[in-house]
Amino acid sequence: MAARRMTRTRTRTHTRTGTVGLLAAAVAATAFAAPAQAQDQPSKAPRHTATQQAMDAIVASGIPGMLAESRDGQRVWKGTSGVGNLKTGKPRGKNDRFRIASITKTFVATVLLQLEAEGRLDLDDTVEKHLPGVVSGNGHDGSKISVRQLLNHTSGIYEYLQVPEYHNKYLIGDGFLKHRYDYRSPRVAVDAAMSHRPDFAPGTAYAYSNTNYVLAGLIIEKVTRDSYENQVRKRIIEPLGLKATTVPGNSSLMPKPSSRAYSVLFLDPATAKVHDATLQNASQSWADGDMISSAGDLNRFFRALLRGELLPAEQLRAMKTTTAHSDDGTSAYGLGLGREKTSCGIELWGHSGGWIGSLSNALSTEDGSRQLVYNLNGDWARPGVADPVEAEFCGSGVPKGGAKGFAPLAPLAPLAPLAHLTR
Repeated sequence: MAARRMTRTRTRTHTRTGTVGLLAAAVAATAFAAPAQAQDQPSKAPRHTATQQAMDAIVASGIPGMLAESRDGQRVWKGTSGVGNLKTGKPRGKNDRFRIASITKTFVATVLLQLEAEGRLDLDDTVEKHLPGVVSGNGHDGSKISVRQLLNHTSGIYEYLQVPEYHNKYLIGDGFLKHRYDYRSPRVAVDAAMSHRPDFAPGTAYAYSNTNYVLAGLIIEKVTRDSYENQVRKRIIEPLGLKATTVPGNSSLMPKPSSRAYSVLFLDPATAKVHDATLQNASQSWADGDMISSAGDLNRFFRALLRGELLPAEQLRAMKTTTAHSDDGTSAYGLGLGREKTSCGIELWGHSGGWIGSLSNALSTEDGSRQLVYNLNGDWARPGVADPVEAEFCGSGVPKGGAKGFAPLAPLAPLAPLAHLTR
């Protein structure tokens, strides 16, 4: 299934692909305790033959390796294809941890919605109220932008990753190799965005911008007087027992078990060298995409979220209220949460994430009963051969004629994984 584009005005397709308050904490803490996990049963492989075929086709077209985990009730299927290390040939691990990139946004949005439920902020507060003077310059005005508009990407705030001075320094080719271990403060990203005019007036269109979630992280810190990282840990990671999930802060390391991550650094995949990009300072992603997790933990998180174990009903309803829709009406974006409809009519909720060396997707049915998370440890591909989502939920994800290979990404238009929900 080809990626579908969201309807928008004056937008770009660049994404980082491309978030426990009240009594929900107690519920979430028990919902996925160890005894419940012990009830999980391995799913019979034939049920997931199409998914495995899609993964094999993706790897055959040039991606080093891929993993996936599917849940259907208490039944769990885990699959891998390809390698986790190009030098040693070691296979991808089913329980690998990986950089989840923009799936971080759903954690961030969840924290902000918990804060609203606690009466500590309002979604319709202006950005200026919480971050005075931060969103200003070149037509940006924080007094006209709401917290809600940050979360649903209708703020019009410029995408900092597209500022030439920024992406040349931190993302492309030698720039990444030189600065991969540098600490980058959130304000560097915001200031880069403020150096350009906004895409449109707030609330008049949709454009995915990672700057929105840098600002969301800063608002969390201002309201709580605590770090964004600690708030995610205390409110989500610890209550749900997400043992493989970390908010790495200023670290460049990858926890074990994990595979290597490979990148062509936004150069032409046909000619560019493939680099090992596993180690990189996570501060360069921050609240718009710095978290590390596993397929199992992501399935657990989205299941808890969609079942109302992290948010009161009012806030979950707000999160699922979509304002941007694809041209064909099959994709939409809410508050850090996307909605997708498969070709066989199944509605899925979740988020995708793409960053240097990693492409991921996490999707669940609305009741959390059926789920899929997958990760690729190479970032230079677009879907053109197979779709794991269609394979898992509809039974066929490999087009007739077999693998045809991936179309190369343009140097400045990567950051969009095989994916559905991040635009």
